[in-house]
Amino acid sequence: QVQLAESGGGLVQPGGSLRLSCVTSGFTLDHYAVGWFRRAPGKEREGVSCISTGASNTNYADSVKGRFTITRDNGKKTVYLQMDGLKTEDTAVYFCARVRPPTRLGVCSLSEYEYIDWGQGTQVTVSS
Repeated sequence: QVQLAESGGGLVQPGGSLRLSCVTSGFTLDHYAVGWFRRAPGKEREGVSCISTGASNTNYADSVKGRFTITRDNGKKTVYLQMDGLKTEDTAVYFCARVRPPTRLGVCSLSEYEYIDWGQGTQVTVSS
């Protein structure tokens, strides 16, 4: 059974940092791209970042470029999202997701329609 479980969210002041983790099970992480998405109150879910197989390619939404960093540790079956310089507008529920097969090596997309399996989300609140 494919599962993705996010953790690491919380309350942080503007300018602070958080590291989100996405622990996966039920599939071989090495073979799949993974994305991070978020849904802010009253807004549609949006793509934040993604990482391809082998970490050869990463993509970021313009709003987070230079502040967020996505990495993966296939041995630990985990994908991370390091978030620095957090802003109030980063407040959202953050989700990780596994790309829809078949695998495209070295490619990842920020379109949610490319993803088939989702975690339950972790709340990130940026507030003073």
